[in-house]
Amino acid sequence: MKSKVLAVLVSVSLLATIFVGCGKTETAVTTETDVETTEEVTEEVTETTELENVTLVMWGAEEDQVMLGEMIESFKTFYADKAVFDISLGVQSESTAKDTVLTDVEAAADVFAFADDQLNELVNAGALQPVSINTDAIIEANGGVEAGSVKAAMKEDTLYAYPMTADNGYFMFYDKSVFTEEDVKSLDKMMEVASAAGKKITVDYSSGWYLYSFFQGAGLTLALNEDGVTNFCTWNETDGKYTGAQVAEAMLTIANNPGFVSLGDAEFVTGVTDGTIAAGINGTWNAATAEAAWGENYAAVKLPTYTVAGEQVQMSSFAGYKLVGVNAYSEYAGWAMLLAEWITNYENQVKRFEQRGLGPSNIEAAASDEVQSSPAIAALAAQSVYATVQRVGNNFWDPASAYGAIVAAGNPDGTDLQELVDLLVDGITAPVQ
Repeated sequence: MKSKVLAVLVSVSLLATIFVGCGKTETAVTTETDVETTEEVTEEVTETTELENVTLVMWGAEEDQVMLGEMIESFKTFYADKAVFDISLGVQSESTAKDTVLTDVEAAADVFAFADDQLNELVNAGALQPVSINTDAIIEANGGVEAGSVKAAMKEDTLYAYPMTADNGYFMFYDKSVFTEEDVKSLDKMMEVASAAGKKITVDYSSGWYLYSFFQGAGLTLALNEDGVTNFCTWNETDGKYTGAQVAEAMLTIANNPGFVSLGDAEFVTGVTDGTIAAGINGTWNAATAEAAWGENYAAVKLPTYTVAGEQVQMSSFAGYKLVGVNAYSEYAGWAMLLAEWITNYENQVKRFEQRGLGPSNIEAAASDEVQSSPAIAALAAQSVYATVQRVGNNFWDPASAYGAIVAAGNPDGTDLQELVDLLVDGITAPVQ
């Protein structure tokens, strides 16, 4: 693919000033590229009798393929009098999109979905085309510049992606036939109740995403350094209110409880389905599974407290968003932007909630009675008070996973806990080679 960004943006931004109406967005952003009058542009388009042939590739999650196919068809229908489209749809998980794209940016899809924590690296690599069509309207539709989803899609005041969901965080699912509303306030109580019922609750210790809940909840810090690549971490703190070793000890105590098991995402789904799991920390992507398994007993709530150094501490979480980006090397970058805007507009965010239970970032869609009545979305809202936007460097994930695996196994080698968290932080803060 060649970079034809400027030429394409000029032509398509002109079209965008006329043919707005993708979903609820009706206001075009005026830039220096669309200075012609509406009459002049209309005359220019009217004189063009041959439709443009536009070829695009879009990537999305495997579980979204049917839904995305429907969105593509509606996009093609809406713009049928402007171009002839050949749009291919491929499978690519949002969680690994960045790695696939950066393997060969020019060969990557024109439009792709990704988790917001990948934005910095994609921007630094020059892989994302800044949003330059209907920019202000997109920002406003998603809550303005102070909204979490918009901040997650921006770097240095430039919007680089289209907010798609505001639900890429996590909370506690539970079966109301096993737990009361009082039980789910405390992880200790939940493990006690689950064990008595011959069931278990689960958190994935092998994922740094969830480990963050324990350390951040205890007031220990993980952040991205100003270089945007390396990490700052105090998880081995020795003189704060709670120390890193105390958090490790608390996690080890949980791991050894008969009412607890550390399970990955797929195992969580299996356990909920076969009845062995009565509660677990997970996200909206598995809401439909939990609801199908537990029926009228399906419930969700913010994360509970857990015991550190004899005190109850509220678990924290990452606030996460899913975004859609446009490849900076797209041959048809303008049309790719319109497609990205289309699949993230009001109607399609509603569609995404109805079909997949995913929480909208679009504020009008999020305010609907149906969305507000969702247990999972309500739980995310309650947890948001204790959540922070995920911004960590790549060196975080592998050390966190290795540490979590050791603790989940009960620290089989009997490693001193301070040594264990020191090794964890050494890995997290290591220089990037």
